[in-house]
Amino acid sequence: MAAKKVTRGTRATRSPEPDAKPKVPKTATSPEPKAAETRPTARWTFLTNHAHVLIVLHAQPDLVLREVAVQVGITERAVQRIVQDLEDEGFIRREKVGRKNHYEVLTDQALRHPIEAHRHIGDLLKLITG
Repeated sequence: MAAKKVTRGTRATRSPEPDAKPKVPKTATSPEPKAAETRPTARWTFLTNHAHVLIVLHAQPDLVLREVAVQVGITERAVQRIVQDLEDEGFIRREKVGRKNHYEVLTDQALRHPIEAHRHIGDLLKLITG
């Protein structure tokens, strides 16, 4: 296949192959997701991201929030907001240990919704972790 002749101010382009799919340029509105930012394939889950963060921190209290974000499938900034919510409402306690944080889940706190308020955080964690 011959290349088109170059004229002033334009680049030479080749004619596309007959069966070739056209290349779609990446745009600022639809970037490729990074491996750490990929979302779970499920459209929805039974538990909220707050519950997911709580479960991960209960299982691994010394985990850095970047790793929590990877496990939950949300951004690190979203995890920071959730951890702040959980701390403000008295569901977790954060303790600085050197350069890292240690998180303690306060399992005796009641769940927030009226339907589940008769249960505690510890009940949810036992159900999930076995």
